[in-house]
Amino acid sequence: MRKLLYIFTCLLLSYKAIAGELNSPNGNFKLKFSLENGKPTYQLDYKNQAIILPSTLGFELVKAQDLLDNFELIAETTDSFDESWKPVWGERSEIRNQYNELLVALNQKGTERKINIRFRLFDDGLGFRYEFPQQDNLQYFIIQSENTQFAMAGDHTAFWIPGDFDTQEYNYNKSRLSEIRSLMQEAITPNASQTQFSPTGVQTSLMMKTDNNLYINLHEAALIDYSCMHLELDDVNFIFQSHLTPDVLGNMAYMQAPTQSPWRTVIASDQAADILQSTLTLNLNEPCAYEDTEWIKPVKYIGVWWEMISGMSSWAYTDLPAVKLGETDYNKTEPNGTHGATNENVRRYIDFAAEHGFDQVLVEGWNEGWEDWFGKSKDYVFDFLTPYPDFDVEALNEYAHSKGVKLMMHHETSGSTRNYERHMDQAYQFMVDHGYNAVKSGYVGNMIPRGETHYGQWMVNHYQYALTKAADYKIMVNAHEAVRPTGLSRTYPNLVGNESARGTEYESFGGNNPDHTTILPFTRLIGGPMDYTPGIFETDISQYNPNNTSYVRSTLARQLALYVTMYSPLQMAADLPQTYEKYMDAFQFIKDVPVDWQETVILEAEPGDYITYARKDKASENWFVGRTNDEEARTSKINFHFLTPGKKYIATVYADQKDAHYKDNPKAYQIKQYQVNSKSKLNQYCAPGGGYAISIMEVTDTSTLKGLKKL
Repeated sequence: MRKLLYIFTCLLLSYKAIAGELNSPNGNFKLKFSLENGKPTYQLDYKNQAIILPSTLGFELVKAQDLLDNFELIAETTDSFDESWKPVWGERSEIRNQYNELLVALNQKGTERKINIRFRLFDDGLGFRYEFPQQDNLQYFIIQSENTQFAMAGDHTAFWIPGDFDTQEYNYNKSRLSEIRSLMQEAITPNASQTQFSPTGVQTSLMMKTDNNLYINLHEAALIDYSCMHLELDDVNFIFQSHLTPDVLGNMAYMQAPTQSPWRTVIASDQAADILQSTLTLNLNEPCAYEDTEWIKPVKYIGVWWEMISGMSSWAYTDLPAVKLGETDYNKTEPNGTHGATNENVRRYIDFAAEHGFDQVLVEGWNEGWEDWFGKSKDYVFDFLTPYPDFDVEALNEYAHSKGVKLMMHHETSGSTRNYERHMDQAYQFMVDHGYNAVKSGYVGNMIPRGETHYGQWMVNHYQYALTKAADYKIMVNAHEAVRPTGLSRTYPNLVGNESARGTEYESFGGNNPDHTTILPFTRLIGGPMDYTPGIFETDISQYNPNNTSYVRSTLARQLALYVTMYSPLQMAADLPQTYEKYMDAFQFIKDVPVDWQETVILEAEPGDYITYARKDKASENWFVGRTNDEEARTSKINFHFLTPGKKYIATVYADQKDAHYKDNPKAYQIKQYQVNSKSKLNQYCAPGGGYAISIMEVTDTSTLKGLKKL
């Protein structure tokens, strides 16, 4: 009897120590959850290799006992799910959402507070979140620290940017985890608003590669009513711990049960392409919140923007050092003569857009207040309604609509979010009244309320408020300087774009590293599309502004490739119309390339080195290929297996010439045409900082193939 009791006790203890195991649908991933001395712990393997070593979970609370230990398992349930859903827009027309789920219900002994942890294991990785059910002993609480760990199995190579509560606008660094501390100071470059927190703090989405050639990505999904998560590294033991963005009081998140955290995500594979193809982040978000989505349309646009970024033109109408909205009479001021948003200039952009098939024209600097908008901590900075004297809203909209073009609204808040919310209904109604259906919003500078940061819970809630309020007016949103996306575009597809990273504008502010666009799809784009604003053909900025010696670290051919490699349903041809008119043969690719896709294939991929995408147009049988290359010359070797067997196509290849170079000879490009089919192959030279773009059009008239070389 004593022996049987001993065996039963051992089995019971074992059950309490190992709460559950879970396999992915294809069996490649294996999750283990356990309570180690009352502490929730998980680990994750991929094909029998450790991705996450045993890592603890829990919270420190403000003025309350922490939710870290002394837990007991009270319930465990498993489930499976498999569906396919159709995004309103995206990289593919249909997405499969298949996972196995483990839900563990925990009770903290002594406090009798309950917390659930829900794990979902997909074929591309893991998502898990904390859930706080309705209960008497945990209703309102404040998080001091979320202690979610991601214990790495080695000193991996990482592609990282400094942890910062206000910006992601940094060049990426490639280093061992153990080297982050020594490289941090140099990695922090100036920005309009920035707040670092640790010499080993980095941002998500974090991309890593192990010595065993496993690729690992850490991020989060469905960031709502919570603060943005960063990662702080214990660089002795290679353990990352979540570091939430605090508010002005130092608190991380204010919670009321029932509620939940965002999902914490781990995507992993032995193939780099699988990271790019992952749909895990989208699948962890809720289905579309809108019954009617017909008003949400992908957009290809041009704009009065790059001329201001380069310093050729100005946002401001005058050179006054200070203005007051409603008091300054702009009709009595002297124009500075450099204002970009003039009636005459905007009409030129509208004409160009109409001639070449663009949907919209963005105009920045159209509204009063740009004279002292930045760096003054000014609350009432814009009203988003009142145009400068040289911008006739009614006439320009009528002119644009007569040519089949819309104007795109610009709302710069200068960080004064209280002011934006004060005017938001009027501003959106103004858009509706004048035929605008898309807005580019901006959050440059330090936040008002003062002391808040771009990525705290307060601002996360503001971005969500602006997005859902815009939906009430059937307006699409492209938010710049906002928190980086976490797949919310599935639920709220009017979020058609974000910046939230170092974009093309920095090519005019000293330049981006040549490998930048070979890293962003593995990091920033994991959460959603980026308004990267490619298409710069004049790479010498001094040609627009003699006082600006910056240059674009890209060949012209790679600028075309970015329309394929930097996915977005909102793509800008960012250069000036008069520049495009000098290179109309190359500009043809920008005119042809779609912004919505039926299918996406990764042909080559290695973070920091190169990426080659092939994408199929959602509306036709045409395909488009883009290759972005780092600073080393390389030869891309691809085949056209993705094409429909038996069909013939004409491939137009826009590529670097042999002597092209992102710095010394960026405009050296060539255009060639070939006959291709599903058995064709291509070896294509890619210059330093270069790449290529290919349009592949289905042949409907075989006579068009005459004289074309077969690949």
